[in-house]
Amino acid sequence: MRTIISAAFGTEMLRLGVWLVLLIAIFVPMERFRALHPRSLLRRGLGTDLAYYFLSGFAPKLLLTIPVALLVATLHRMVPAEYYSAMSGIPIWLRVPVALAVGEVGSYWGHRWSHEIPFLWRFHSIHHSAEEIDWLVNSHAHPFDMFFVRFCGLVPMYALGLAQPAGNGLDLAPAVVTVVGTAWGFFIHANVKWRLGWLEWVVSTPAFHHWHHTNDGPERINKNYAALLPCVDRMFGTLYLPAQQWPDRYGIDGKVPADLPGQILHPLLPGPTPTRTAD
Repeated sequence: MRTIISAAFGTEMLRLGVWLVLLIAIFVPMERFRALHPRSLLRRGLGTDLAYYFLSGFAPKLLLTIPVALLVATLHRMVPAEYYSAMSGIPIWLRVPVALAVGEVGSYWGHRWSHEIPFLWRFHSIHHSAEEIDWLVNSHAHPFDMFFVRFCGLVPMYALGLAQPAGNGLDLAPAVVTVVGTAWGFFIHANVKWRLGWLEWVVSTPAFHHWHHTNDGPERINKNYAALLPCVDRMFGTLYLPAQQWPDRYGIDGKVPADLPGQILHPLLPGPTPTRTAD
């Protein structure tokens, strides 16, 4: 058993390493030549963010295993099997985009609650503690924080039968949604100064998400919670996207430890909750 676990862990680390090389090949030149905030490649906190990249690649999936299994088992006891059989007949080309939209609403509320509920904010503030935003900050998040937001996105997908509707076979819809959301997350954190015109109102962009990370004042923080679809923020009244402007500063007012172990333990220890300008 130990050998199997070690082999699986090694394979996962290799997969993450290959993806890291690909991400570096894409985003380092992009940020070098179209930088919003020019800075050195070897910026402050780079080592911690690289460690987060590998931790975030597997820890949330491990944390999701049991809760998702319990969710699926509960739903299959509560919902008639005929409903899931009917949902399994929806073509995958239609089920995936519907699951993406439904999951976006769920993850929006998970993300928003992470700002509004003090206990959840203690974990989410680790992500917002970054004062310099680039593509790698996408992974700079506490594993529990990533687990919670992803779980909130999965709940409506499973509840509506869009994820594994028949309870067997490849669970393709949530897999595609997770991959797309993760890949797009690197782009919207990127340190690039592109403004994409009308497209910014259709799909999230670096400008859209940089305003989510701003610490520029109470009227500007706690906006733009959606990962992919700005229309969800418009629907719930949290959209903020001024033309041609960018945030002046990022981060939080409180301090968190600089090292990875300290940041993982920080939300669990007694002490003041980090704040932002509105608090």
